[in-house]
Amino acid sequence: MMEAAATNSPIVTAYRQKTAGSNKLAARAREVLPSGIVHDARRLDPYEIYVTHAFGSRKWDVDGNEYLDYYGGHGALLLGHSHPVVVEAVTRQLECGTHYAACHELEIEWGELIKSMVPCAERVRFTSSGTEANLMAFRLARAYTGKSKLVRFGGHFHGWQDHAAFGYDSHFDGSPSPGVLKEIADNVLLASADDVEATSKLLEERDDIGAVILEPTGASFGLQPIAPTLLETLRSITFKRGIVLIFDEVVTGFRVAPGGAQSYYGVTPDIATFAKVVAGGLPGAAVTGKKALLDLLDFDVAAAKGFEKISHHGTFNANPASAAAGVAALTFIRDNGACETASRQAAKLRGLLNQIFSELGVPWAAYGLHSAVYVYTNPDGDALDPRTFDALKYPVARLRGMKKGELVRKLRLALLINGVDVSSKPGGLTSCAHTDADIEQTAEAFRRALKMLRDEGELKQAAA
Repeated sequence: MMEAAATNSPIVTAYRQKTAGSNKLAARAREVLPSGIVHDARRLDPYEIYVTHAFGSRKWDVDGNEYLDYYGGHGALLLGHSHPVVVEAVTRQLECGTHYAACHELEIEWGELIKSMVPCAERVRFTSSGTEANLMAFRLARAYTGKSKLVRFGGHFHGWQDHAAFGYDSHFDGSPSPGVLKEIADNVLLASADDVEATSKLLEERDDIGAVILEPTGASFGLQPIAPTLLETLRSITFKRGIVLIFDEVVTGFRVAPGGAQSYYGVTPDIATFAKVVAGGLPGAAVTGKKALLDLLDFDVAAAKGFEKISHHGTFNANPASAAAGVAALTFIRDNGACETASRQAAKLRGLLNQIFSELGVPWAAYGLHSAVYVYTNPDGDALDPRTFDALKYPVARLRGMKKGELVRKLRLALLINGVDVSSKPGGLTSCAHTDADIEQTAEAFRRALKMLRDEGELKQAAA
C-alpha cells in the first residue's frame, strides 16, 4: 500500500479521518488502474471517495458519509439518482434481456421521442457515447461536403477522440496532444468563441471547411460562455457557405430544455449529438440531423443514388436497457418541467453563494447558465464584485486553469468534509431532485468550507 504523504493541512487531515474506507480502496485501485481512476475528471488528491449507493440528490460513500451531489453523473442525471420512473423501466427490461443482437421496439420508440422533441432531428442514429456520436458527426459532415477541415472552438469539449483531444484544456495553439497524428490536428482549425468577427472571417475566406462544431451554451455548459450573437452568426454563414453546423448537445440536450439548446435559443443546426441525459443515466448517445446527411448511413438510399455508404457498427447501440431508460427519462422530462426545475434551483444556489462571498469578503463569483453552477476563484486576485461578474471577459485558459490549483483542491476536500461533492471546475449541476432545503444546506457547506480555507491561510491573498 502506498505510504500516505505527510501533511500539515487540517483540511487534508480531516478528510483522511472521514474517509478511511475510501483510502483503502484507492490504494487497491492504484495497483490495477492508471492513477487508480477510470475517468480523468475524477482525479482528486490525496484520493477519491468511493460511493456505495445514491438516491435523488444524495449519495453515500463506503464510510457512511452522506453527500449532496452536484457531479450529477457527469451531467447525465437531470432527474437525480435512481429516479423511480427510470428504475422501474430498466428493472422491467432487465427481466426481458439486455442484448438481443436484433431490432426491438424500444429503439424505435426512443428514436421517435427524440425526433418529436428535437428541432433538427429528421433522422436518428444511436451510439454508445458522446465521443462516438461526435466522431460520427464529423464523418457525416466530411462525406457530405467533400471538405476536410473542421472548425472547433478553444475550450469546447467534444470527447476524447483524436479530432477533439487538443485545444480543450491545453494545446490551445492547435498542436496535437500525445498520440494524435499531426495530420489530424492540421485538419482542425481552432477559433475563439468570443470573437465573432474573426470566426466569421475564417468561415468566409476558406473553401475547405466541411463543418463547424460547438457547445451551444459555451465551453463545458457555459463555464466559458460564448458571445451572444455567435449562434445566429454561425447559422447564417454556414448556411450560405454550405458548411455543416454541428451542435454538441451531449450536455445541453434535454437539460437546457426538452428540445435541447437549439430549441431554447431558436437556432437549428444541421446535426446535433446527444448523450448523458438522452439515455436516462445509462450508457447511450445519438446523432441526429437532416435526413440528407444521415442518408449517408442508409443502405437503400446509397444503392439508389450510387454513393458509398458510411459504415457504422456498435455492439451496444440502443441496447434495450439504455433504450428503456431513455424512453422513461425523456418522457418524464417532456411532461414534467424537469429542465425548468433544475435551472431554477441552480439560480437559487448561485445567488446564495454570491451573497456568502460578499458577506465574507471573498472576491469570488458564482455564475453559470441554466442548471450549471460554477465558482470563479479569482486566481489572479483581481478586484471582483460577484454581482457584476462577467465570465465573457476572462480567457478560457484562466477559467480552465482554476481546477489545477491547490486552492480548488482544498475547496473540494473542505466541501466533501461538509457533505457536498462538486467537480474540479469547480462547480456542478443541479437536478430536479434538488430541493430548497438542499440548496440552503449546500450554501452553508460552502460557508463552512470557506472558513476552513481562511483558517488554513488559503484565502489571505484573495481576501486582501
